[in-house]
Amino acid sequence: MQISVVIPLFNEEESLPELTAWIERVMNANNFSYEVLLIDDGSKDKSWSVIEKMSAQNSNIKGIRFRRNYGKSAGLQVGFSHAQGDVVITMDADLQDSPDEIPALYKMITEEDFDLVSGWKQKRFDPITKTIPTKIYNGATRVMTGIQLHDMNCGLKAYKNEVVKSVEVYGEMHRYIPLLTKKAGYSNIGEKVVQHQARKYGQTKFGMERFLYGFLDLLSVSFMTRYANRPMHIFGGLGVLSFFLGFCIVTYLTVGKFFFEQYRMTERPVFYIALVSIVVGVQLFVAGFLGELVSRKAVDRNQYDVAKYLNIGK
Repeated sequence: MQISVVIPLFNEEESLPELTAWIERVMNANNFSYEVLLIDDGSKDKSWSVIEKMSAQNSNIKGIRFRRNYGKSAGLQVGFSHAQGDVVITMDADLQDSPDEIPALYKMITEEDFDLVSGWKQKRFDPITKTIPTKIYNGATRVMTGIQLHDMNCGLKAYKNEVVKSVEVYGEMHRYIPLLTKKAGYSNIGEKVVQHQARKYGQTKFGMERFLYGFLDLLSVSFMTRYANRPMHIFGGLGVLSFFLGFCIVTYLTVGKFFFEQYRMTERPVFYIALVSIVVGVQLFVAGFLGELVSRKAVDRNQYDVAKYLNIGK
């Protein structure tokens, strides 16, 4: 099978027939062998009934239904685990992503050998209250991750099948799949300008709080990708710096008291700054040490994703 299209959805009964018909036209026009995986994330409307009807009429359409709403990351993870196509395409179910982009994305994966291609909605049909925060968020993400994508959270992406089998998407980490992909050893990440369409049915399922949660998730995933297996490097390093700062201040006050001035050290406000700095430094160092103990006990501490073996008895 050439292509798997993974579409997580929540309350999208109006758009599903039009979207799947559009995908079918594109696939047939290009003679692709394909499947469409519709992941119903606990919809409260008639989305699942629509999926059942379409699946009965078209064997390429497959459905998975959650008992309750788990979020987009869960939908993608389950879709990835069931995808059989050589190339996996993800898109949103609200018709804002165009299936006409599929052939070009497929070509970039198969012919240009990209591991992942992310869409870039250069021209958006969203209100300014969404576009401005999105630009700020993407700029901060580029700085913190080093991945130069203009639209990190674009739902329209293409992957090699081996990539989606190597990443684990959880929580709200669907925003940072390119970073998870890079962590898994797939660094050939590309970008393509794609068409963005105004929402045709219903309302967006995401509010302004997603930008706050997105920033917190960015801090979390940045920490996990850099220091998950070496927590002492971050906690111990900060602890040593904090302790050293406090030690220097105490040394300065001690020298000043005995050689230059006559005063009580406890009467100097900077003494308490030094005291707090030393205590925090010790706590951070201990946190790093405990993190190292936990890391060393992890069952997967020496499990590595080996790409190939040559003349090895495996």
